[in-house]
Amino acid sequence: MKTKSDKGFTAGKGGEIHQSAGGEIKTMTTQQGVPIADDQNSLRAGSRGPTLLEDQILREKLFHFDHERIPERVVHARGYGAHGYFETLESLADVTRADIFQRKGEKTPVFVRFSTVAGNKGSADLPRDVRGFAVKFYTQEGNWDLVGNNIPVFFIQDAIKFPDLVHAVKDAPDRAFPQAQSAHDNFWDFISFTPESMHMIMWVMSDRAIPRSFRFMQGFGVHTFRFVNAAGKSTFVKFHWKPKQGLQSVMWNEALKINGADPDFHRRDLWDAITSGSYPEWELGVQLFDESFADQFEFDVLDATKLIPEEQLPVRIVGRLVLDRVVDNFFAETEQVAFCTQNIVPGIDHSDDPLLQGRSFSYLDTQLKRLGSPNFTYLPINAPKCPMHHFQQDGHMAMQNPKGRANYEPNSWGAEGGPREDPQRGFSSYPAPVQGPKQRVRSETFADHYSQARQFYLSQTAIEQKHIGDALVFELSKVEKELIRQRMVAHLLNVDSGLAQKVADGLGLEKMPDPAAAAMPTRQDLVTSDKLSILKNGPDSFKGRKLGVLVTDGVDAALFEALQRAVEAEGAMLKIIAPRVGGVKDSKGKHTKADEKVDGGPSVLFDAVVLLPSEEGAKILARDATARDFVSDAFAHCKFIGYCAAAKPLLEAAGIAGMLDDGCIAIDAAEAAPKFVEACRALRVWERETKVDQT
Repeated sequence: MKTKSDKGFTAGKGGEIHQSAGGEIKTMTTQQGVPIADDQNSLRAGSRGPTLLEDQILREKLFHFDHERIPERVVHARGYGAHGYFETLESLADVTRADIFQRKGEKTPVFVRFSTVAGNKGSADLPRDVRGFAVKFYTQEGNWDLVGNNIPVFFIQDAIKFPDLVHAVKDAPDRAFPQAQSAHDNFWDFISFTPESMHMIMWVMSDRAIPRSFRFMQGFGVHTFRFVNAAGKSTFVKFHWKPKQGLQSVMWNEALKINGADPDFHRRDLWDAITSGSYPEWELGVQLFDESFADQFEFDVLDATKLIPEEQLPVRIVGRLVLDRVVDNFFAETEQVAFCTQNIVPGIDHSDDPLLQGRSFSYLDTQLKRLGSPNFTYLPINAPKCPMHHFQQDGHMAMQNPKGRANYEPNSWGAEGGPREDPQRGFSSYPAPVQGPKQRVRSETFADHYSQARQFYLSQTAIEQKHIGDALVFELSKVEKELIRQRMVAHLLNVDSGLAQKVADGLGLEKMPDPAAAAMPTRQDLVTSDKLSILKNGPDSFKGRKLGVLVTDGVDAALFEALQRAVEAEGAMLKIIAPRVGGVKDSKGKHTKADEKVDGGPSVLFDAVVLLPSEEGAKILARDATARDFVSDAFAHCKFIGYCAAAKPLLEAAGIAGMLDDGCIAIDAAEAAPKFVEACRALRVWERETKVDQT
């Protein structure tokens, strides 16, 4: 693997980071008053070696951070979980001795928790934010926690900066707002001093940060891990979760309105999908590579701000995850579940990624604080489903203690003396060679902060690039300090000049700043990757999506029944919206109950909509503001709109009658219904956006 000079480089030094508006700058110290020389890097053995446990500055900083809140999680507080199983699709015995990957067709119980990062427990489901994607596998050789996100990279390279990142994005300590959003001075001030974050910023400003549903988003292990086989051979691995129903996100204006209409939108979606039998499913893929690949790859595989493009290293599908059971009690399961990156099993091991090393210290500490006792492992949601034997005892709420006289080992008491270690079956760390001076530096191989940010941006479709630019303008327009805006545009100049110009124009900057000083120049030779685009990896069906049908008394029974059949055949869901939740009578006199009243079921809650009022009903709806919004929002959010001839007054009142495009499809006969549902497989009519959004 890469072995550049151990002298490394020091992150975050010099420049404006040490400037002050006035007065004496105080020296940073530990809580014991010890002056700190370097608050940017953990202590490690060599510039690319493992983080050392003796690093008292790192341990104190993470320890205090982990104990800031009680009882909710400091980050990932807003979460939702479900039970399911993981099925091994092929044996990986050649690369790992992990029991879960030995037998094709074997099913392992799992618990999965999805979450936002920045908001508290009471925040809404759809802020612009990273989503946690944590999976607890109850394997036959212990619990394995794959604690990841829906984005394959992260903001920072070293765990010592995690408290600073989270403090910056959370509500300010003096005013306790803003909540669950990053569009404010503190966050962007920190980011403007942290160029290593620029790749992650491209992802967070993309539509990846506003997913339509947990069911339609990817998951990633983020870090490089190791597989270790029975012979002790190591293979590096990166983990990918790929949703079987394709990717999908919402538009920003739509997300804002969803949060108002249904703050529990993602929770409700997952609950409804599982309880209706439409079980969410993902494929588990792995990128496997050896030391030779790591040495030749353009970037350091231990750098959590970098990814390996799938075109360079294909993802091998090795299993599938199915969620088929909701929790019995939210608190006992979703709230009390404790994920720890340190929870690995024989055959899986950590790498020397400094962010991963810090997480493995921090997670156990934070779970102890949250759950109040080292015995949280006995809670049913956290307890392994395989035999468990050890000499750990006592503590608050002890549920199991050693029996007999022996509570230590080695001892002289034979079989009555309790469990013994097993050198053959037990966990053993991969003996990676480690050498180098103890120092607070970052490897020079971590120094390229802009190249993959540029690669990600250029890999997006034109409409996705527009959304990234729009998001940056929106976020930075909320920043009051102009110097911060200028610094961010200076960073963007190192990513793409066109993007920087769009943002500068959107912010009204009078003068374009110089590009930010870069530790390494931005590479221009990286090949774009289609796998990084949502729209290039969309679904091929409307399965699992929701169609909202606006009806009134007198709705054409034949059209409505044909639409119901088409939606059912597609495997999608149909929801009925009406002037009254009591429902309507169709043209045959049949009563149909509504799922939502029109002002409680806005079009933002659905993936596509159909307007099936009667002639008289359309005239009434045309006079109703919420009904007009139902139509105009669907059009503005580039959704497919089906309509019958009687809906014309409503289309006119919504102001779109003269703007109808190929995404607005007439349904005037029963045979048109399946064709409309087939068109909805494309999910959005993106050609429309430039007509409805002129900013």
